[in-house]
Amino acid sequence: MNHTDTGYTEASIREIVEAQRRFFRTGTTLPVRWRKQQLKRLKAAVLAHETEFEEALAADLGRSPLEAYLCDIGPIITEVNEMLSGLRRWARPERHFSGLMCFPSTLTKVYKMPYGVSLVISPFNFPILLTIGVVAAAMAGGNTVVVKSSSKSAACTAALKRFFAEVFPPEYVTLIDGGHDVADMCLAQRFDKIFYTGSPAVGKHVLAEAAKNLTPVALELGGEAGNWCVIRADADLKDAARKIAFFKLTNAGQICININQIAVAEEVAGAFLEELKRAFIAQIGEHAEDNPEYPKLITEAAYDKCAKLADEYRGRIVFGGTGNRTERKYAPTIIYPVDRNEPIVQHELFCPLLPVVPFPDAEVDRMMETIADREHPLAMYLFTRDLKWANRTMQTMQYGGGCINEVCIHMMVKGVPFNGTGHSGMGAYHGEWGFREFTHPQTVLTGRTFLNLPLREHPYGGEAGKKKMWLLRLFER
Repeated sequence: MNHTDTGYTEASIREIVEAQRRFFRTGTTLPVRWRKQQLKRLKAAVLAHETEFEEALAADLGRSPLEAYLCDIGPIITEVNEMLSGLRRWARPERHFSGLMCFPSTLTKVYKMPYGVSLVISPFNFPILLTIGVVAAAMAGGNTVVVKSSSKSAACTAALKRFFAEVFPPEYVTLIDGGHDVADMCLAQRFDKIFYTGSPAVGKHVLAEAAKNLTPVALELGGEAGNWCVIRADADLKDAARKIAFFKLTNAGQICININQIAVAEEVAGAFLEELKRAFIAQIGEHAEDNPEYPKLITEAAYDKCAKLADEYRGRIVFGGTGNRTERKYAPTIIYPVDRNEPIVQHELFCPLLPVVPFPDAEVDRMMETIADREHPLAMYLFTRDLKWANRTMQTMQYGGGCINEVCIHMMVKGVPFNGTGHSGMGAYHGEWGFREFTHPQTVLTGRTFLNLPLREHPYGGEAGKKKMWLLRLFER
């Protein structure tokens, strides 16, 4: 029997899952009223633990209280509020007319049934939001939840473990901590739904393990080739630079929808770079690594990886390129010029490095073809005054979501889905889309015991068959 440093074994994890399955089968989680009570309890507990979560985010990621609330805590409250206001409507069975082919049945319903026992594997970069936010969606759907949180964000994982133990019984929601070995023990169990947030490489592993039990999976991934921001020659450069600088500073670039690389029209590249430098300095100072508000990279290994890659491009760094390993802070770093086919723009960076690729504005469609040829990104950002081109491009590219003349806030809009496609994910959540992700639509037709025609019954030949064929063709019109 495998053991871990946290004390978990395959047998102990199996018992957790089985206890949740027994609880689910009691039907306790099914009534919408009960689910709303639990969501209200979750919301109240998040507000009560706000300071503790802020301190944990500071310990793991160097977040300031404002950034912690802006990026992790506030969005949870918004998300739960949307669930509380919409859940009864979302969960209501759909009523459909059965159709003439099903006569004498007239009524068919579609019930939104929870999957059952769900596994939520959450990441280190937004450890509070991307744990509690997904758990809330699972709860809204009527599921029980086992959480496997990241071992990299140790302070947040410890805070979350205390949080869930205080708020909910373990047969309803419980958190399991530990490393990859514990995650694999969880994946070895038969869950009814798995939701994983993280890298494409681990996403493939999760999908392979889930396939052994044919467990439905939602994956929220960063994207194999990273997210592009394209700046046309007619863009408002100052506005674009201000928004991009804010976004790249947030969580030190450790965001799945962050800008991985910029493609800028070469006609305005110099002017844009100057605006971007000014925007960074205005928001964080000339040495971001010395600013207490600037977040840090999650581990020393992450810092070393970032610094090593920056050193490889040292001759092309036009801003930044400095860091403080003790504090795990590396300054936002602009690398220019970079060719569109260089390795640094063909994989997700997940750090403050920002390679910039120049292209002739007249060849923008060729630049978009280069992006389209790579794995689908989680996000796409376009800056231009040519909204006709921008809208056409957004409607013909494949990516998770994005913005025109803006960054990141598409994921804060109520009522819309969030996730990627292909190497950037599968499935979707937020609001009603999260409820849908954690429920299975079940179609139920109610038959009748009178006026049943022998239309579907033998014989199919002779005069009887001809009459039945005539009726079938009539009903199918």
